[in-house]
Amino acid sequence: MVTVLTVVMIGGVLVLIFVLVTRLSDQGPSLPRSVTLPDGSSAQAFTQGRGWYAVVTDANEILIFDQLTGALRQTIAIE
Repeated sequence: MVTVLTVVMIGGVLVLIFVLVTRLSDQGPSLPRSVTLPDGSSAQAFTQGRGWYAVVTDANEILIFDQLTGALRQTIAIE
């Protein structure tokens, strides 16, 4: 009975690992090839949502870009 339980548990762990690998490998984020920032600023952080991505700069502002065109949508000053 202990041997059967051990085999079932090992099989369950292998199935769980297989499912995680197959589900997570196809859903990687689509990052932009390059981001053009204003002169003199450098990126401190990056995040993205559906249809946009944002870059926090060292000039205390958040730049929001369109994901398809790469055009600057909005600039938010951090106080």
